[in-house]
Order: sequence, then structure tokens, then C-alpha cells
Amino acid sequence: MPRLEDRFREDIVPAMMERFGYDNVMQVPRLEKIVVNIGLGEALQNPKALEAATRDLTVITGQKPVVTRARKSIANFRLRAGNPIGVKVTLRNERMYAFLDRLINIALPRQRDFRGVSRTAFDGRGNFSLGLHEQLIFVEIDYDAIDKVRGMEIVMVTSAKTDEEARHLLEAFGMPFAAA
Repeated sequence: MPRLEDRFREDIVPAMMERFGYDNVMQVPRLEKIVVNIGLGEALQNPKALEAATRDLTVITGQKPVVTRARKSIANFRLRAGNPIGVKVTLRNERMYAFLDRLINIALPRQRDFRGVSRTAFDGRGNFSLGLHEQLIFVEIDYDAIDKVRGMEIVMVTSAKTDEEARHLLEAFGMPFAAA
């Protein structure tokens, strides 16, 4: 069992039940999934970019990504419906907890001038979005093997009803939020 999952069951659930006054363990918000996405506008001109991003995301998450395709054609961007424009991975259960542990404890502190993640990046329904500027903060990535520095979006989907509950859940996991 991953370290964060064990901590969730042993420490976080009782603390949240006490703080928010839940009657049942099943009312406690939990992390449902983490979606990691890399958008590749350059994939239209450079098909090799899609392969490189797929390789990077596979190394980072331990799971093969799905290629996302354009839903609509946009003439100004030379985009046709069905063109590949990105890759994404949906992590659940053990891989999700393992990825979150590496993100919080290893990757985020390796960012340049890191002062914490935004406290306001919640969507109103308890989901948290985080944007990273480069994939090099993950130790799994070999610096010499990358062709281009790419950013990624990470969305943490929780079962929390409010942003306050979700923020408290992520703080309990160790998410380094910036000082208010």
C-alpha cells in the first residue's frame, strides 16, 4: 500500500471527521483521480513531438498516455477535427497515490523559485488544478534525452463538496500551498 494511502486511512480520515463533523467515514472527501495532461499545439507541424511527450509522460506516471484529438476544426490554427493535439493520463488508486507522493515531496520542491502552489486554483466543486512549466522537475526524466521543455497540467479530482474541504484534504496530504 502506498505511503499516502496509508496516511489517508490512519490519520487524515479521523482528523477530517473531527474537523468537519462527519457522522460516517464514507462522508470524508477522498482523492478520486489525478489527470495529467500535456497539450501539444506543435504536434500539427512536428509529429515527433507527440512521441516525445508520450515517452515523457509514460516515464513520469508509469502508465501509457492516451492521445487526445481535436473535436472541432479551427482554420486560424490550421487545425482539423481529429488531429492529435495532446496526451493525457488518468491515474487512480495506487499509481495515483504514488504519483502524488512524488509530486509533493520530490518534484515541486525542485522547481525554480518555488514558494508554494496557489491556494485559489480550485474550481468551486473541490477539484484542484496545477500547471507546471517544465517536465524536468521530475527525477525520472533524463535531461539529455528530452527534445524540448514542455509544461503540463495536473488536475486532482476529489469527492469534496466545497473548496475548503478539498484544500484541507490536500494540505493533510502535504500539498505546499503558498502563504495567504
